[in-house]
Amino acid sequence: MIETERKFLVLNDNYKHEAFVQKRIVQGYLSSVPERTVRVRIKGEQGFLTIKGKSNESGTSRMEWEKEITVADAEQLLALCEKGAIDKIRYEVKAGNHIFEVDEFFGDNAGLVIAEVELAEENEAFEKPLWLGEEVTGSERYYNAYLSRNPYNTWQ
Repeated sequence: MIETERKFLVLNDNYKHEAFVQKRIVQGYLSSVPERTVRVRIKGEQGFLTIKGKSNESGTSRMEWEKEITVADAEQLLALCEKGAIDKIRYEVKAGNHIFEVDEFFGDNAGLVIAEVELAEENEAFEKPLWLGEEVTGSERYYNAYLSRNPYNTWQ
């Protein structure tokens, strides 16, 4: 499956009042190289194993494969992951016909908030909430795999 999404920084916390779902996510990487990331995630009460390919030139699309696994399996796999787990709360916010996933990061990435919107095609129009800031689509430093190795609190 090809995933097409755009990423943005977030200007303020107004998204929290608009969210209809919020879940804690803890994730690690068995492989964090851009050509193929292999992610283990516990999202709420579910576990997942996800493999993502390299992004296209604009950074909006890439192959993604995901399977649900037990939380016990996810916990065991997290113990094998590379250093630098990601800890965040994901808020889901409806804006127009789309759902934005807003991630508020904790730990070494505290202070960073990123919103993503999944699209059917790269140039699809979508409503932009007032709290949406600068677009960072295609900027690898905002990818979770990058943040696991180079946390936000170490940036200059």
